[in-house]
Amino acid sequence: MISGAESVIRVLTIATLGCLLFASGLRVTWAEVRSSLHQNRLGWILPVNFVLTPALAFTFSRLFQLSTDAAAGIALLAAAPFAPVVPTFVRMAKGDLALASALTALFPFVSAFLTPLVCQYSLKFWPETGSLRFNVSAIFFVLVSTITLPLAVGVAVRHRVPALARRLLKPIEIVAETTGAVALIYVTLVEFQRIRLVGWKSLLAMALTSELSFIAGYALSGPARAQRLVIGLGTANRNIALALLIAIESFPDSPIVAAVVSNGLLLIFLGLIHVGLCRFFVPAEKGV
Repeated sequence: MISGAESVIRVLTIATLGCLLFASGLRVTWAEVRSSLHQNRLGWILPVNFVLTPALAFTFSRLFQLSTDAAAGIALLAAAPFAPVVPTFVRMAKGDLALASALTALFPFVSAFLTPLVCQYSLKFWPETGSLRFNVSAIFFVLVSTITLPLAVGVAVRHRVPALARRLLKPIEIVAETTGAVALIYVTLVEFQRIRLVGWKSLLAMALTSELSFIAGYALSGPARAQRLVIGLGTANRNIALALLIAIESFPDSPIVAAVVSNGLLLIFLGLIHVGLCRFFVPAEKGV
């Protein structure tokens, strides 16, 4: 049973995802997405994000003997690739912003179909206790209505009424970013006592998963540095809002929500470190 506080978090998270994906649709066209993907190794990018990263999360969770709640929180983040903040990180790191925008629009769409399946497969290896029951069909419905539909509407508006899309883009992005910040602050305050109990082993497992995912994404994409930065940052930074929504929908009033939030905050911190290292220590290509 979802509590009152979790209902508020749920509404804020759905609003954040809906606005972000609508804005992503307003920013790109399917032709731009296809063009970007043709220039990159999608055959590597998808398995790295939906297979390798969840496998790393599972491996480190087992290695550090994490509790079911802690492991589930990491598993949900591992199954939710390409955070909406990736284009911002890419711009700060002087990467390929057009590719970042295209992939940030594409991955939530793919996630609506693959994330529930990845989560279910990852979590079935952990003992279920109490109310821990993962509902794939319910999550699929929520993700399609929250991600796929707003994205499709945004692309349709961009295609049919481009002038309107340009006028709507900035206000929608401001609303989405503000709502996302409010949601993150609110859930941190609500779950603060549980967040304090998240152990260092859980954070270390998430950090190792993120760092190895960044290396894999950077190494397996390309060929240009600007493109490698997009894939590396996108693979390392997971969609906190998506993972949080799944946690609330499937595991209400459980420590899993706090595990998602604490590890999600860690990912934001690591993402900023990646940006700094890439910006100041990785040589930029000519013309970038």
